[in-house]
Amino acid sequence: MSFTLAIVGRPNVGKSTLFNRLVGKRLALVDDQPGVTRDLREGEARLGDLRFTVIDTAGLEEATDESLQGRMRKLTERAVGMADACLFLIDARAGVLPADEIFAEILRRKSAHVILAANKAEGAASDAGVLECYALGLGDPVRISAEHGEGMGDLYAALAPLVEEAEAREIEEAAPETDVDVQDDDEDTGPRVPTRAKPLQIAVVGRPNAGKSTLVNAILGEDRLLTGPEAGITRDAISVVLDWQQTPVRIFDTAGMRKKAKVQDKVEKLSVGDALRAIKFAEVVVVLLDGQAPFETQDLKIADLAEREGRAVVVAVNKWDLEEDRQEKLKALKEEFARALPQLRGAPLVTVSALTGRGLDRLHDAVMSAYAVWNRRISTARLNRWLAGMLELHPPPAPGGRRIKLRYMTQVKTRPPGFVVMASNPEKLPESYRRYLVNGLREDFDMPGTPIRLTFRAQGDQNPFRTKKKKTPSRLRKHLGKGPLGG
Repeated sequence: MSFTLAIVGRPNVGKSTLFNRLVGKRLALVDDQPGVTRDLREGEARLGDLRFTVIDTAGLEEATDESLQGRMRKLTERAVGMADACLFLIDARAGVLPADEIFAEILRRKSAHVILAANKAEGAASDAGVLECYALGLGDPVRISAEHGEGMGDLYAALAPLVEEAEAREIEEAAPETDVDVQDDDEDTGPRVPTRAKPLQIAVVGRPNAGKSTLVNAILGEDRLLTGPEAGITRDAISVVLDWQQTPVRIFDTAGMRKKAKVQDKVEKLSVGDALRAIKFAEVVVVLLDGQAPFETQDLKIADLAEREGRAVVVAVNKWDLEEDRQEKLKALKEEFARALPQLRGAPLVTVSALTGRGLDRLHDAVMSAYAVWNRRISTARLNRWLAGMLELHPPPAPGGRRIKLRYMTQVKTRPPGFVVMASNPEKLPESYRRYLVNGLREDFDMPGTPIRLTFRAQGDQNPFRTKKKKTPSRLRKHLGKGPLGG
């Protein structure tokens, strides 16, 4: 998009609500309490025939120090600097507050184009607040209601000249495309090469304060996401599109996921739901562990969730720069990984330092390797030759004295690899035998770590006469008809 609009204003004036309306989807978390949004979120907006990029920002705070609010303000000011225009949102029901006057002065200095909008302006209760907006000296306020969609025509009239001017200049800037709109119409097609139009989708997940945002910033090479020592800073699943070592990827930075019993706050529940959605539609999930306390119970649950969703999984241990005896620690980590997550046996385990950037090359290689295995397809002929060898080595059980027969095997899908085996009495086949075949597939076809779906279907005797009734010969029917019992 050639034109970029940043929505700014105090906390809880309706910025995220307006953002969702402009992009046409509920991408940003919305709640009544102030300060829900903390990171910058970009999306492709549509307003009539106008097409532009819109940025949802954190609420402007008066803090200027290195506190969380101060860092949020710096990130918002950065969005103001990179945008072509700013939409300054005022709560019409609350009126113009002293903080609004301070921020109006800041916008007047930092942005060439500022559009003043009075939100929550439905009804007569907001008339006084709309009139107060004129005192800010930013021109006539646009009266809108982001929640109800009122005033969008007036907003269109204010934006149209700026968008048309930007298109006329034909600015060719390679701005990163960032949103959380995940492609949810993926079909099970086979391997594909990631492209800019359809990049490889990676979700970075883990417990709070594991360093997820810092890791994504290290991959980007800039402080794009809000970070800090506080746990639980990230709330939205923010995604960024970039070329990671010549590979087009969309990386999702997700909120930290705590134990379900500890999640009481409504906003945190929304954040976890957003993170779960990112896992569901990602292709590769990077489970980031805190190197100071790896493989906690919650880490195992998150990794197991990614496996059950059928995603390719890479386990990354962060804060490796703080370790002293690294060889012994790495050996212990691999042993713990094999013991705690047998369903992901063979999945890549890499050590990284998001703070220093070390290990990012290994992480990229592990992600691409896991993605390749996730897309692997095996021919039916190879599978059936392999199945014959497995049956000879370890035949299926014989419940009730009748041995279960496995007649035929084929791969029906990829991403993750899915196989179907035609069998007699599949319901009597024990789970241990299914694990035997799954482990054999991993080892013999080099598919470590990736989820494997193995299904058994019933296939009885193919004798075509089994279900047909025997017919009495016509001559015998005539003879029976003439007997003493006939007709």
